[in-house]
Amino acid sequence: VQLQASGGGLVQAGGSLRLSCEASRMILARYAVAWYRQAPGKERELVASITSTRTTNYAASVKDRFTISRDNAQNAVYLQMNSLEPEDTAVYSCRAYGVGHNNYWGQGTQVTVSS
Repeated sequence: VQLQASGGGLVQAGGSLRLSCEASRMILARYAVAWYRQAPGKERELVASITSTRTTNYAASVKDRFTISRDNAQNAVYLQMNSLEPEDTAVYSCRAYGVGHNNYWGQGTQVTVSS
């Protein structure tokens, strides 16, 4: 079982990025998936989540700027990030959970927003 997070990079403030969380050797559609981020010197925080029935939840700091979605045919979950701010700079990771005691993490992808 593997989760692969990708799509990070360097972008100017106001720009956009789309992160992908792709799964292998598991059916991601069965799981809830969440994106987390951790900035240097700060605790990890939940950014957004989506259930298997597509109910979504967002941190207040990203609501109306970020959109989480899933494509079950691609076995993937995405995080569309618009109007990026320097405060969004962090390592972003995805997590799949909610099926029994299974809990899977993908490696992080760096997002850097310059002012």
